[in-house]
Amino acid sequence: MKLGSVGVIGAGNIGTGVVTDLVLHGIRAVVVDIDDKALHRAESEIMNNVRFAPVLSHNNLPRVSADEARKQLVLTTKLADAAPCDFIVENVTEDWNVKKQVYAQLEQLMPPQVCFGANTSCISITQIASATNRPSQVIGLHFMNPVHVIKTVEVIRGVHTSDSTLDVLLGLFARLNKEAIVVQDLPGFVSNRISHLFMNEAAFVLQDQVATADKIDDIFKKCFGHKMGPLETADLIGLDTVVHSLDVLYESYHDPKFRCCPLLRKLVHAGNLGRKTGKGFYTYPGAK
Repeated sequence: MKLGSVGVIGAGNIGTGVVTDLVLHGIRAVVVDIDDKALHRAESEIMNNVRFAPVLSHNNLPRVSADEARKQLVLTTKLADAAPCDFIVENVTEDWNVKKQVYAQLEQLMPPQVCFGANTSCISITQIASATNRPSQVIGLHFMNPVHVIKTVEVIRGVHTSDSTLDVLLGLFARLNKEAIVVQDLPGFVSNRISHLFMNEAAFVLQDQVATADKIDDIFKKCFGHKMGPLETADLIGLDTVVHSLDVLYESYHDPKFRCCPLLRKLVHAGNLGRKTGKGFYTYPGAK
């Protein structure tokens, strides 16, 4: 299937990165969000990413002018505007009730041959597919941040995901110069079942005053060679997203190892969500 345009539902950090990747590779992107403010922020971020893409020459990113990028970009608050698209990347908040409503609408709007890529941190792809009448055409995507820089994606096959749906996605990834690591479906998949344990336990270590945030992260960076420490990573993802994912994992497995650290939840209640609010485990430039 020739993919001329891709609908990206949700203009958050990952959605913005997906759109950046698409327009850099000459693929028309229809970006849908319920909030005009979110769309304006996303447009600014996308254009900034496009501007600095040539600096990331080691990633072999295409050079695209601002005008060329804008021609490939449609920003809208109307889900129906995605109906002409050839593939959908759903990227809304990690809330099953929200996702279920979005898929019910997509099912009505999209032609029957269109496949849905569910970008989720922890929710089962089989569960998401159950909200549609095309479960064989639903496949899981777990992009890493920043999407247009990181060339590997965790791809999740639900119980009903067909080989032809996987082939459609692999065709898209070939155009984006991305590699898929295909895994099977259980909540959290591979990356988040492991990484969220790291981030959560690091928060417990900080709460117990064993070490400061910078020392905890330095151990992982300087001793284990990680590019970022677990607390820095949580701030980048968004502490609200981390908490919600931990809650999904705890509810899914009823295993106490996924219990959310009280300090982590307290930061979220305080509105300190990490980089996106200017303050989380760390304080960032421009924070009030």
